[in-house]
Amino acid sequence: MTKIFEEDAYKKKIITKIKKIDKENKSIELEDTIFYGKSGGQPGDIGEIITKGVKIEVENTIKSEGSIKNILENIDELEVNQEVEAKINWTKRYRYMRMHSALHLMCATIPLGVTGGQIGFEKSRLDFNDPDKEINKEELEDKINTIMKNDHKIFYEYIDSKILESQPELVRTMSVKPPKIDGKLRFVKIGDIDFQPCGGTHVKSTIEIGEITIGKIENKGKMNRRVNILLND
Repeated sequence: MTKIFEEDAYKKKIITKIKKIDKENKSIELEDTIFYGKSGGQPGDIGEIITKGVKIEVENTIKSEGSIKNILENIDELEVNQEVEAKINWTKRYRYMRMHSALHLMCATIPLGVTGGQIGFEKSRLDFNDPDKEINKEELEDKINTIMKNDHKIFYEYIDSKILESQPELVRTMSVKPPKIDGKLRFVKIGDIDFQPCGGTHVKSTIEIGEITIGKIENKGKMNRRVNILLND
């Protein structure tokens, strides 16, 4: 399976074929896919599978046993090797891309360990190991919005995983293992601001993120603080 979203997160539809069908779990695997499977705090894509003039809703997309599986509302008319048009819900995907890139900027702005995170359509959040309550809401919001006004390019690099033996600090997420692709780590680089392993989808420039608002900063135990972020549109 070719995971097209890893190189081109802006691809909205493709023509491909059905590789596998799991009738018991109402799921299919495609030969090539643009659907991102739920992982690393990013939701799975939804969308449509279109064949013979019939549209079948993709209710969710998950990662399972190294493959990407689409959960469908109905698979009765589908067959292995059948040609289909696959379309993602671009409104949701693009917002997740903007949210995900904004979280990377937050992570780069707060020099603390990340203990968890979740990307959402209305708001997203990161949890930080912050026992001394160092995070300041207004200061953080100003810093991130200043960064996003500039055209910082966002792109990917693939590096041998052995780099973490000499530079373990590159992994900021304490709760999620960095993704490996063909034995290498996929790094997301945002200008000279952020560089960390990530398998998710992102925008091409910080300008696309737009202005953000820092929502509630919540205490989650003695060590953890949850920082919520919203897009201003």
